[in-house]
Amino acid sequence: MTVKPARARSLSVEDRQSMILDAVTPLLIERGQGVTTRQIAECAGIAEGTIFRAFDSKDELIRAAMHRQLDPEPFRLDLAALDRSVPLEQRVRAMVTLLRRRFATSFALMSSVGAMGKPHTHDVAHEFTGLLARVLAPDLARLTVSPERAGQVIRMIALAASVPHITAGAAFDDDELTALILYGIIGAQAQPKAAS
Repeated sequence: MTVKPARARSLSVEDRQSMILDAVTPLLIERGQGVTTRQIAECAGIAEGTIFRAFDSKDELIRAAMHRQLDPEPFRLDLAALDRSVPLEQRVRAMVTLLRRRFATSFALMSSVGAMGKPHTHDVAHEFTGLLARVLAPDLARLTVSPERAGQVIRMIALAASVPHITAGAAFDDDELTALILYGIIGAQAQPKAAS
């Protein structure tokens, strides 16, 4: 008796959309709106018709990819989940890595596709700075500025380092940025000499 292999479980519309969006984002960064549904299907390992069972059109798919990348909620959850028990240096590096990944992907996508759809309307910059401050708060005694100010500085530096035309030179890596944030360019603030 021959046993037929079990048929693969069919994906829900949401799972299919998510799988396609995972595949399309790097393609959109590389090819912009000129990416074809055939290229998307090949990258996702699906039939081209599957795209249109998940999205009404290529434009809807592109808008969904932009919305997904710019959605602040997954990033908010990543920041909130940073382990506050690890040393400050590791926390700052984790912040830099998360911020740069988000900024670099968002800017690359907007640069290649353009701004599509409605941007998120609430003030995520201040919200993310507050989240960074909460992650830094356990080391308040080591900080030379408030956690909120430190969060703002980390966010600004990560943002600037994620935009190639701002850096205008050799790229920074996360370790170098973390060291610059923590120790500056001279290592420590000079203390005034005591009067003799």
